[in-house]
Amino acid sequence: MFNGRNSATPFHKTDTDLGALKERSFPGMSEPCFIVRRLGNPDADAFRLIRLESLQQNPNDFGSTFEKESNEPSASFVERFDRSTVFGGFVRERLMGIVGFFPLEGPKRSHIGVLWGMYVRPEARGTGLAAALVESLIEAGRERVEQIQLTVVASNARARRFYQRMNFSEYGLEKKALKYNGAYFDEVLMVRFLN
Repeated sequence: MFNGRNSATPFHKTDTDLGALKERSFPGMSEPCFIVRRLGNPDADAFRLIRLESLQQNPNDFGSTFEKESNEPSASFVERFDRSTVFGGFVRERLMGIVGFFPLEGPKRSHIGVLWGMYVRPEARGTGLAAALVESLIEAGRERVEQIQLTVVASNARARRFYQRMNFSEYGLEKKALKYNGAYFDEVLMVRFLN
C-alpha cells in the first residue's frame, strides 16, 4: 500500500477538488513517474479514448464491447462519473490507466463494492501504476464498503496473478459468463475483504 512511509517508494498526497492525488517517484528520480487521481467531467474525453482502447485491444477481457461503447454519445462517459468513482493514472499528463468502483445498492448488499474496467496501457505496465490505481480505489472504497468484488476472465492469467498480489482471493467460477463472437468465456469471481 502506498502510505508515504516507505522511503523506497515515496509519494506526495494532497486533496484536490477531484479527490486524492498521488504522485509516485522512484529512487534517483526527481520527478514523479505517474500521478493517480480521481477523474471528473474535464477528463471525459481522455477517459472515453482509453476505455475504447481497452475494449478494442482486449475484446475478450471485458463485459462490454468496443462496438457498443464506441456508438454511445460522449455524454454517457460523463454520466459514469456520477454512477462510479473512476481513478486515472497519468504519466506526463497523459492518461495511461483507469479503474472504476461502485457500491452495490440495497440494504443487504450496500456493504459490497465492485471494481470494474481496470486497464493500463502497455507502455505503462510494470511501473507500479496498476497497483497504485487499485490501492487508490481500495482506499476510497474503505470509507464506503466492507469488501470489493471483481470478475476476471479465467484465461487472463496475468490479471489473476495481479489481483492475487493485491490480496484479492478467488471464490468462484462462473462458467460461460461472457459470450463474444460465438465464443464463451468463464469468469473467475474474486474478493478482497477490507476489515
